[in-house]
Amino acid sequence: VQLQASGGGLVQAGDSLGLSCVASGRMYAMGWFRQAPGKEREFVAAISWSGRNTYSADSAKGRFTISRDNTNNTVYLQMNNLKPEDTAVYYCAMGDTGNWRGGVDSWGKGTLVTVSS
Repeated sequence: VQLQASGGGLVQAGDSLGLSCVASGRMYAMGWFRQAPGKEREFVAAISWSGRNTYSADSAKGRFTISRDNTNNTVYLQMNNLKPEDTAVYYCAMGDTGNWRGGVDSWGKGTLVTVSS
C-alpha cells in the first residue's frame, strides 16, 4: 500500500492545520509521526482500523485529533493551537495489524509543517 500525505504548510503559532493521508489500498491501523530538524522521528498519534481506539503522544493530546474515513482510504490529523515546536516533517504510516501496536508496515512521504512564532 502506498501512502500520500498532504496538507502541510506555513502557519503562525496558534493556527490550525489539517493533514490528510490517502492510501492506495485498504488501510489497517494508521499513525502519524513527525521528524523535526536534527531530531529523531517521533510518534504523534494513531488510530485503529475501526476508528474506535486512538492514541496520542503527550505533545499532541488536547490539540491534535486523528480520524479516518475507510470508505475513501484516508486518515486525517487535525492540528489546533500549533506551536513553533510542532515544526517538522509529518509522515503517515500504516500499522501491521488492525489495532495499533507500534509496528509500521508502510511509510508515506512526508509533508512539511512550519509554525512561525
